[in-house]
Amino acid sequence: MLNRETVLEEIERLSASAALHHSESLCKLLRYLAEQSLDNPGATIKEYQIATEVFHRSTDFDPQLDSVIRVQAGRLRTKLAAYYSSEGEEDRVFVELPKGNYTLHFRENPKKIKSPETPAEVPAEDHSAFAAAPNSRRPSLLVPVLGFLLLLAVAIIAALLLSRKPVAAAPALLTPAPAPAPYRLFWGRFLASPEEPWVVFSNATFVGRPETGLRYANAAATTPAESQGKVFDHYTGVGEVLAVHEIDGVFAALHAHARVKRGSLFSLDDLKQNNLIFLGSPAENLTLRDIPTTTSFVFKRLTEGPRKGDLSIANVAPQPGEPQFSLASPSEQTLTEDYAIIGLKRGNESSRLVLIVAGTTTFGTEGGVEYLCRPESLQDLLNRLGVKKPEDLSPFEALLRIRISRGVPVETTLIALRKEK
Repeated sequence: MLNRETVLEEIERLSASAALHHSESLCKLLRYLAEQSLDNPGATIKEYQIATEVFHRSTDFDPQLDSVIRVQAGRLRTKLAAYYSSEGEEDRVFVELPKGNYTLHFRENPKKIKSPETPAEVPAEDHSAFAAAPNSRRPSLLVPVLGFLLLLAVAIIAALLLSRKPVAAAPALLTPAPAPAPYRLFWGRFLASPEEPWVVFSNATFVGRPETGLRYANAAATTPAESQGKVFDHYTGVGEVLAVHEIDGVFAALHAHARVKRGSLFSLDDLKQNNLIFLGSPAENLTLRDIPTTTSFVFKRLTEGPRKGDLSIANVAPQPGEPQFSLASPSEQTLTEDYAIIGLKRGNESSRLVLIVAGTTTFGTEGGVEYLCRPESLQDLLNRLGVKKPEDLSPFEALLRIRISRGVPVETTLIALRKEK
């Protein structure tokens, strides 16, 4: 039977292990669940309880809308499995977090449970071979036959050994390849915080019916007819989906993870506590209107001219050779060109980072993320910024031109760059 002190010793050993000591949030969650499981055996631990007491979420926390607790529990479950399959395999206590609940299970390592040794049973001596009469010749014939068979077996084994081809040694286990240097310089900054960064993707608000047609909701609607219809806020663009996939690949190369959230669920509390990566323009990612955003290159709808009403990227202080307004291909034409902004800003706390990657269309956003996820283009950007070590990276804004073919970004060019002074 495991006592409380033994279990708590194992919890502290886990917290100090290589699997967990870099994650303060997971250690807090582990200790909390251990105390609750020990103090209230059989009681159900609720998501709301964990959110408010461990992660200090507000009292209006809704687990149906925010999956942070489920995500953190999944991470902890993975870390526990990794620990007990490596450095913790000889620990006396195994700590487990079964799926479907938040109550920890504690069990003793089977290797550490002593069981009484059972003496091996000695078979009864068989005298049947010698049960013949004293004058029987069976023993005298059996000995030379067995000797001949033994010599024959030795000869066969020797012949096989001499004719055997040498077997190549088994290759050593492959160690994970180090992430490309540009990834470590740029994306590594988002991993400096104990909390995994959030990737917040745009999801505009639509009205109508999916089977008959959707349209953007009119936020300035003044009559019931203009705002009529059920609101849908769970759609996003193809570019944002592929952009999330690209970023996930980068973090996998860095042996890390990012959390994903749609823009409509973003809260200002997230801004205070996490590094953030926003995907999509303010035209769809409305949360960008509430955070530090770009100032040198800004989204603006044209108020005059043949493209009146179209969304553009305005260059606030264009330098020689730079366009003042950059627009995607006209909507009535095949999309072959788009523009995107990359903006790295400081969050509400100086230690937090906010990255914004936004095109005027979903394909521009995809192209901007690809630019940051390709080692060659990312290295070129870092060279232009003069970044040689992670601490050199400081806020900047960049404007990209993106060539598109059949809905796929095929070429991205950096056409303007501003560094924070």
